[in-house]
Amino acid sequence: MARNDNELERLGLTGGLTRREVVRRGLGGFVILYSGALAKTAAAGVPKFRNKELKNTLKIIQWSHFVPAYDTWFDNVYTKKWGAKNDTDVSVDHIALALLPARAKAEVAARSGHDIFGHLSPQAGLEDNVINHKEIIQEVQRHLGPVGKVGNKSCYNPKTKKWHGFPENFVPDPVHYRRDLFHQVGVKSPNTWHDVLNAAPKLKAIGHPVGIGMSNELDSNMALIALMQCYGGFIQDAHAHVTINSKGTREALAFMRSLFKKGMTSEVFAWTAASNNQGYLTGRLSLALNAISIVRSAELQDPTLAKNTALLPIPKGPNRRLGLEHVMGVYTIWNFTSKPQQKLAKKFIADLEINYAAAFHHSEFYNFPAFPKAVYGYQKQLGEDHHPPKGKYRILDTIARKYTANIGFPGYSNAAIDEIFNTFLIPQMFAQVAQDKMTPAEAAKSAEHDMKAIFAKWRKLGKI
Repeated sequence: MARNDNELERLGLTGGLTRREVVRRGLGGFVILYSGALAKTAAAGVPKFRNKELKNTLKIIQWSHFVPAYDTWFDNVYTKKWGAKNDTDVSVDHIALALLPARAKAEVAARSGHDIFGHLSPQAGLEDNVINHKEIIQEVQRHLGPVGKVGNKSCYNPKTKKWHGFPENFVPDPVHYRRDLFHQVGVKSPNTWHDVLNAAPKLKAIGHPVGIGMSNELDSNMALIALMQCYGGFIQDAHAHVTINSKGTREALAFMRSLFKKGMTSEVFAWTAASNNQGYLTGRLSLALNAISIVRSAELQDPTLAKNTALLPIPKGPNRRLGLEHVMGVYTIWNFTSKPQQKLAKKFIADLEINYAAAFHHSEFYNFPAFPKAVYGYQKQLGEDHHPPKGKYRILDTIARKYTANIGFPGYSNAAIDEIFNTFLIPQMFAQVAQDKMTPAEAAKSAEHDMKAIFAKWRKLGKI
């Protein structure tokens, strides 16, 4: 059954909102309707300095989280308590995730902006405009031990020896699928990509197509790169040499064309990052690759849909089972920010990561710590979640540990990978094939041409 108001309040997930108000925020964070209760929560968070002007200021910008409870906690509880302890007025601006890259470039161009910038993918292309975040990494490692492999390969440049970002969190990317619908068409579960293709035409025939985007947006990028990995296709090798024009890539392109024609609709070519959430939550889609914002929203809005939703790792392909982090939470500090503000920003980031258990909890298991020891015993928390089917969130641990790679795997998330990712060359390649504008061989060769030019540019600049 859905959470009641008392339970939400006990977990600290409402910030004073009623269950009805939480539900009205809609679709995992796509419509944010704040009530006056939030201002009350914010004021309650700073009793020590209620009638005193704080000495310092700290400005943060990041996305509007797909689990709205996280923003409620971060903005109105955590930052207020941290600010009171550090005599700092912390302000947080939120923008849609699709606007983050352009906003970052605008702040760089202006040489002015926020003290801390929160990205949703590694931003190696901004390396010359940020500090070396090594000091923060070292401080956190003194408390928690080594950063995880995904965080390391996302934010460290082995060529320049610089940490171009701080890996705050990564988000496992499970398959959401309708157990009831898959059983109805005689397929137990989408354990392999062959299972997905087998079920897709039957699911589409009963009005529930598969939903995997091929559009210029983040979710399409993540899902399609993960699909390529399962077929043995990679943008680069471990030494930053372009390998996109491979047998694995061509097979993944051919598979996706078949899946689209048999079990999807043309809407996927114009999707935004919200589209697969919305399609699944309205009951249309039978399968989507996304973070748990989908099922968390369903638990609030449609308990029956949530009960019929199961989670699995990325389907296994002919080569392997290997997904991608759904998003990679990366904090950066601009090198044009004043030294006092840099010092304050470093402390804020380190303190947040060292005490990440609360962030994990209030994100409702969405944000996994980039430092594995930052949240002690999180496996137990995953298993104790009471929403049916019982134990469904345990799989997130397996996905995080065994089946999650960084963007640019098996290499590092370098500046060329950053540009390829943010210009959506992978979704465009898949869309060209699915729409019969290119053959798999033609699309892979064209992508190789474009990517080699991008790699050559950044290699000449000394970043690869």
